[in-house]
Amino acid sequence: MTNVQLKILAAKARLGAVIGTYYAKSGHPGGSLSAADIFTYLYFNEMNVDPQNPDKADRDRFVLSKGHCCPSLYAVLAMKGYFEWDELKKLRHVGAMLQGHPDMKGTPGIDMSSGSLGQGISAACGMALAAKLGNNDYRVYTVLGDGECEEGQVWEAAMFASHNNLDNLVVIVDQNGLQIDGTVEEVAGIEPLDKKFEAFGFEVEKIDGHNFDEIAAALEKAKATKGKPFAILARTVKGKGVSFMENQVGWHGKACNDGEFEIAVKELEAQIAELEAEI
Repeated sequence: MTNVQLKILAAKARLGAVIGTYYAKSGHPGGSLSAADIFTYLYFNEMNVDPQNPDKADRDRFVLSKGHCCPSLYAVLAMKGYFEWDELKKLRHVGAMLQGHPDMKGTPGIDMSSGSLGQGISAACGMALAAKLGNNDYRVYTVLGDGECEEGQVWEAAMFASHNNLDNLVVIVDQNGLQIDGTVEEVAGIEPLDKKFEAFGFEVEKIDGHNFDEIAAALEKAKATKGKPFAILARTVKGKGVSFMENQVGWHGKACNDGEFEIAVKELEAQIAELEAEI
């Protein structure tokens, strides 16, 4: 799939996240928008998955460790064919398929329920070890938030991954620099994050998380790395694609009102139309 096609899908994923949180009247649009390019590339250009057979044994696994940022992941899953797009409008509604955090029992395409920060990467480590023990060649991908990396459990999992030589594990950190209480640097600075992962036994690559060429190159390097797990530190913009949300910490966990929703939809639809004109 070309970069322009990927950009269209990512813009649509952002639109889906805005739609979902608007109809829910709650949710987490900021981090959903920052990670949309990563989700898009993984599901449309990287992972071995089949929406017609979501539980197939040899599929690659994905764990959204920062589970609150599922709205754009849900949009990607809908575009991939796991369920209908209209399900996004039922986000967070009682009895609906799509809840505020991923639910592996209720949502096709979700490999692990998540939301308690730090636990998703731990589950991903278990999946990667299971593949090794079973002599299976599937790969495991997990996306963390940079604020999530303040959790001690993240580093317990990192030690586990390195100790067990989980070279089938790719940890992607969505480094948008903001968390619910402010900047990551202000709350509990985590830099130098690359040196930390290296000290815990990871191979590390730093990229622009909105650049598909850099995402592709990092994932290729991950596949070529043997004997150790791989971490991709992806610099992103929280609220990417919606002008009034970009780099604004207040959009961590609130939905658009009617006026904001109209503006956000117009902006994203304009981006989609401009990109489609390039094809």
